[in-house]
Amino acid sequence: MTLLDTNEIRKKLSAIYNEIAKELFGFGTTLLRVTVENQMITFYAKHRRSPRSDALEGEAPSLKLEVDFRMSLLYKKRLRERLEEEMGLNIEAVLRDYDAATQLAITNVILAESELNT
Repeated sequence: MTLLDTNEIRKKLSAIYNEIAKELFGFGTTLLRVTVENQMITFYAKHRRSPRSDALEGEAPSLKLEVDFRMSLLYKKRLRERLEEEMGLNIEAVLRDYDAATQLAITNVILAESELNT
């Protein structure tokens, strides 16, 4: 399967990304852009601020950073699983960076070379 950059593909990718946000945080993103180029899918997202995050930030900033880090790892794991299961993608790596101050996340999904040659 070759992954083409079509509206249908971007809608499916967006739906999967948002479903995971709802599962993990209880709500979806406020902004989500998806691009597909060569062997990379990029998700540019602005997440909603959780009241629990605000509370932790004031009381235990280092714990909040640890929770943010662990949630980002879990997000990557679930995204990989769902993209492989639901879209049949062969994924080489999922890279994610999240900025707690702005609630922005950039997630890059790198497809395996074999995905491009089939």
